[in-house]
Amino acid sequence: NMKLSWLVIWAGTLVLNPVTAVYNITSQTVTYEESGKNLSDIPSNLFQNITKLSLKNNKITLKDTDKEILQRFINLIELYLNENMITVLYNNSFCNLTKLVILDISNNRISTVHKAAFAGLEQLSVLNLSCNTITQLDSDVFTSLNSLTVLNLQYNLLKSFHIKLPFILIKIVLAGNPWTCSCELLDLQLWLNASNVTMENENNTTCTFPNTTEKFSMKTAAIQPADCKTENASLENTVTPAIKLESSALLRDLTSNNITGNNGTREELPLLGKSWTFLAGVLGFVLSTTLLIFTAIKCPTWYRYLISYSHHRLQENDSEMFEQEFSADMGSSTESGTNDEDPTEILKEIHAYAPEEDGFIEDKYIDSYVTEE
Repeated sequence: NMKLSWLVIWAGTLVLNPVTAVYNITSQTVTYEESGKNLSDIPSNLFQNITKLSLKNNKITLKDTDKEILQRFINLIELYLNENMITVLYNNSFCNLTKLVILDISNNRISTVHKAAFAGLEQLSVLNLSCNTITQLDSDVFTSLNSLTVLNLQYNLLKSFHIKLPFILIKIVLAGNPWTCSCELLDLQLWLNASNVTMENENNTTCTFPNTTEKFSMKTAAIQPADCKTENASLENTVTPAIKLESSALLRDLTSNNITGNNGTREELPLLGKSWTFLAGVLGFVLSTTLLIFTAIKCPTWYRYLISYSHHRLQENDSEMFEQEFSADMGSSTESGTNDEDPTEILKEIHAYAPEEDGFIEDKYIDSYVTEE
């Protein structure tokens, strides 16, 4: 009875609190499995000491919030995000996962991989990008992965893959891509033959162009370096004269437009190589003409200002000097006998008949011809 009661209690606990995740905790690893649950986000209530995280077959798109949650798992060694809905791998998508060794993001919808998408994955050894829609990829994406040994790129939409040394792998999978066996694939072919890398499914890794009945292996296709050099040289020789011809035609059109007026007549202009001297001459002529016109306009005004400043008011003792001079003249006339009248009386009479002041001060410096006018 006691065992039966405990069994009922345990069963009721399971019904009320169903298990939604499977944890497998051992002495060295902590595994979290949450697959096929239609999750659109990475759960945030997980143990941070997880070493293996499997979230395959969900609807995760690897948003910014998902990347922030992933950064917490600093002890993560294996990460499985395959069979989700990821479309773009942005820069620093897996930063802070310095202990990650295996990354599986296959069977998604990835079309674009940014250059620093795998930055920070110093210990990554296995990278699976198969079964996506990647159309262009450069080996610069993997330059920060110093420990990378296995790269799976099969079943994408790659036509070429440019290899830049140093790029060291042990195994690479390239089958299922529409490879174009032309000069664009030459560096990849040379790298495959020169390195010790193993190309998996080599017989099935064939070229889709040129389209022939016989399928050539991408590793052994007849791509001659000499032909590629000749092709590049001919392309440069074709493009360079075209550019020169176009530039000369443009220069000729500009020159003809400049030297031809609206009436269709040609004007004399200096050569194109001496245009700066012509421009300097024009600027000097314009500036000198402007200065002369400005001087001619402003000189009369300045002259009037200077003349006006030479005037000064009459001094108060000028009237006394006039009386003294007049008295001296009158005295001299009296001595000569021309007039017997008293000078004092004559001065009074002059003052009596003097006109009233009109409020103006006589300026002895004003020219006489102005007064007469």
